[in-house]
Amino acid sequence: MRLLITGGTGFVGQRLVERALAAGHQVMVVSRQPQRARQKLPAAVSVGGSVAAFADQRPQGIVNLAGEPIADKRWSDSQKTRLIESRRHITREVVELCEHLAQTGDAPEVLVSGSAMGFYGDQGERDVTESTPPHDEFAHRLCEMWEREANKAAEVGTRVACVRIGLVLDAEGGTLARLLPVFKLGAGGRLGDGRQYMPWIHREDLVAAIEFLLAEPSLEGPFNASAPAPVTNAEFTRALGRQLHRPTPFRVPATLLKLGLGEMSRLLLTGACMRPARLEEAGFRFTYPTLDAALAAILPR
Repeated sequence: MRLLITGGTGFVGQRLVERALAAGHQVMVVSRQPQRARQKLPAAVSVGGSVAAFADQRPQGIVNLAGEPIADKRWSDSQKTRLIESRRHITREVVELCEHLAQTGDAPEVLVSGSAMGFYGDQGERDVTESTPPHDEFAHRLCEMWEREANKAAEVGTRVACVRIGLVLDAEGGTLARLLPVFKLGAGGRLGDGRQYMPWIHREDLVAAIEFLLAEPSLEGPFNASAPAPVTNAEFTRALGRQLHRPTPFRVPATLLKLGLGEMSRLLLTGACMRPARLEEAGFRFTYPTLDAALAAILPR
């Protein structure tokens, strides 16, 4: 497959690129900093500064993972605008490419587009599947816009699947890169009361799920990309402490997080018990279905 990837230099994107090359795909990556991207990616990858740069190569599949990181800065009004527009802009570019290629009868077969567990907003302790109504808040509105833009590609005959991604775990980045230094010092602890759910997924399973959605021609619509055994923040804290042989005695008060992070603290203090119902119904099987199995693979004793 001629595969175009946005966000190909990110934590998930780089691993997707590696596996796609190993599977024999022709890989193209969009980057706003092409020279820097070429230094980070294998030589076999074609790198361009825009989606439109690859129109002549006629990608058959597209994976859209690009967007401003949601947790890097406090959510000021200007930062919210950046979060929205970064996703809207690149996704519109992807759809415009699909529309352009469709005019010659060669629209991409499939678009797998990023979204996030934030689509559901705060869901308390109930189980959440793809049919669960969302709680209206900024994270939901951000993800809903992202998916709405991607779904416009379906109007020209491209199959669209949106992956609502949980916390991605692996050794070189993501959630664990932020947590490990604190936990290794024995200073880890739960956030607030620790009852909020943290849907998570091993990076290898996420990339495998994206590959699965690219390959299965009947799969479209939203898919929860998280392991089948979500855990609360307190459970996650204990599991990580066990794996590292470190105590986790502390608790960060919710009031302190709200004071320091403002509205962005909702990412840490609320959550959803998200289940990958549609992926499992379609026959996808997780290599790391439990948190203990995932941490053992990532952080060998």
